[in-house]
Amino acid sequence: MAARRILLETDNLTLPTGTGIATYALNLATTLKTLGYVPDALIGVRQSLSSKDPVLNRMSFYDPRAGEKPPLATKIKTYFRYRFGEPFGVGAVPLMRAPAVIDPNASRFEPFDRIHTVSRLSDRARGHFKIHGRTLLVKPDTAPDVFHATQAMPVHIAGVPNLYTIHDLIPMRLPYTTLDNKKYMLKLHRHLAAKADHIVTVSENSKRDIVEFLDIPEDRVTNTYQAVSLPDHLVQRPIDEVADDLESLYGLAPQGYYLFVGAIEPKKNVGRLVDAFAASGTRRPLVIAGNAAWMAEDDIRKIDDERFLQHVMHERRITPTRRVRRLSYVPFEHLISLIRGARGLIFPSLYEGFGLPVLEAMLLGTPVITSNVSSLPEVAGDAALLVSPHDTMELSKAIRRLDKDDDLAADLAERGRKQAALFGPDAYRRRVQALYDRVLRG
Repeated sequence: MAARRILLETDNLTLPTGTGIATYALNLATTLKTLGYVPDALIGVRQSLSSKDPVLNRMSFYDPRAGEKPPLATKIKTYFRYRFGEPFGVGAVPLMRAPAVIDPNASRFEPFDRIHTVSRLSDRARGHFKIHGRTLLVKPDTAPDVFHATQAMPVHIAGVPNLYTIHDLIPMRLPYTTLDNKKYMLKLHRHLAAKADHIVTVSENSKRDIVEFLDIPEDRVTNTYQAVSLPDHLVQRPIDEVADDLESLYGLAPQGYYLFVGAIEPKKNVGRLVDAFAASGTRRPLVIAGNAAWMAEDDIRKIDDERFLQHVMHERRITPTRRVRRLSYVPFEHLISLIRGARGLIFPSLYEGFGLPVLEAMLLGTPVITSNVSSLPEVAGDAALLVSPHDTMELSKAIRRLDKDDDLAADLAERGRKQAALFGPDAYRRRVQALYDRVLRG
């Protein structure tokens, strides 16, 4: 029998910077390929691609100016879509292989056999759902055996099982932390819960939220968790090379700083983290590795506060330095070095669907301080210091404990590696295989 073909909606893989959903989509595709399935991708593009000329097809896909000045015909089509949606569905154009065009994203799309594209997929799907209250029909040229959206996107494929991963219900549970249209998000999630062949999620906490909040039977929701894995050459890299990176790139020393990894937005709780750090009295600086996302202004002001500016004598010169530093962009290889070299990762999020940075730090042997809410206790187990994300003093005390106790740091590092192993690729493969066995059996 021919290998089963799985079409994954992977629109996040087209974004210029990485996201948690993009990581999830790539891990899922890689796992499916390992299990013997044939993963295909469905993505949005800025403009329609040529269905006849492979070179023009690829050139248009990578053109940074694509879609900037749409022709009049496209503007007219956009107007009618805005008014009437897409009642007959949309065709998907395959992204053709063209060796003449150098592919800058080869590794990002490596697991996929075919890539299907739809012009402005997410915008058209959202607009269609707002008008008609149902998901947008997408018509690929090759029918898959299963369609799996890696996020709550209102699209479907006719005649096959349709799966949707709902990572969390943050817009509903913490509406004050996002800028989403709350009415739209509630309606969409209720619709998917009612119409999907199956809902997939990434933690028991998220599963409970989905079952209770969306009133869906428990047997229609499967938690596969996520897989934590990092390239061996980065995990096993000699610590003296890591130390050289830290010194030359950031002026840091191993064990000489604390680290937060993530976007600066309300649910990440960066403001309380900065306050707790200031109250802890530690002499180690705090490094915040993440872009400013939405509603970040107050947190940025705290990070840039003058109280964290100090002057130190270095080689007979007085040099200004900051006790709280923000790195808005960090290449992946450098981020791994930052995590490996930190005294601890501090991740006091208000809510997470999974919490991948916690397990990545544990895999690298870095102690973790994280929250005692949402999915984080089940992900961290007994291998982290758990604190209330709303209690600044409790977080401050945890920082002081880790700062002063080398034995505690060593114990957390050892337990962390064991905890991360529970979420390794082998365990994830077994969970994904069980999910697809069930779906394909009908």
